[in-house]
Amino acid sequence: LIHDDLPAMDNDDFRRGKPTNHKVFGEAVALLAGDGLLTLAFNLMARCGVEEKAEKTALLRVIDLIASAAGYKGMVGGQVVDISYEGKDPDPTVVDYIHTHKTGALIAASVTAGTILAGGSEEEVQSINRYGQQIGLAFQIADDILNIEGDRNVIGKGTGSDKVRGKITYPSVFGITESRNIQRKLVDHAIESLNSLDERAEPLRDLARYIINRKT
Repeated sequence: LIHDDLPAMDNDDFRRGKPTNHKVFGEAVALLAGDGLLTLAFNLMARCGVEEKAEKTALLRVIDLIASAAGYKGMVGGQVVDISYEGKDPDPTVVDYIHTHKTGALIAASVTAGTILAGGSEEEVQSINRYGQQIGLAFQIADDILNIEGDRNVIGKGTGSDKVRGKITYPSVFGITESRNIQRKLVDHAIESLNSLDERAEPLRDLARYIINRKT
């Protein structure tokens, strides 16, 4: 998010009601802070294999999963396309690629990683992964809508920037009403993906429902 707020990216001055990192510390420090946090994430995962005695095969699988989702196959790749298509005609294929990669991939990897480390079966891992992909896309659609209709005092950052920058978003492609319909279907499908899991998955079901109503 520190990188995402930079002038070369989304050029946001506020995040969660406070000035963004680069507005307080400058672009150079913000860039280094983002790099530092990214490397720290892998440091923490690797440390689990040393200090927490995590099962090595599962841990390596998770590290590979997170690295792929954060890198050019996921978040970075989606962000590149997002920037490259600013000001171009709205395209359903492009917006789907952007959102499933720059947001959906990392959210899906995060929930899937927990399932792998908890010793879930391959069926459970795949169910959770489908769930994560669907709520990841639904979350980004909600973000698109909030950029148009959100209250900046509630969401803690500016609104209207997507239109100013000519971003390809779900509302710019499908309109607000259809974007909400797509979001609801994604959340319904996400919850259905958990049908084979017991009540321990209820927090995940609640999270999916929250996305529909989020205001921040």
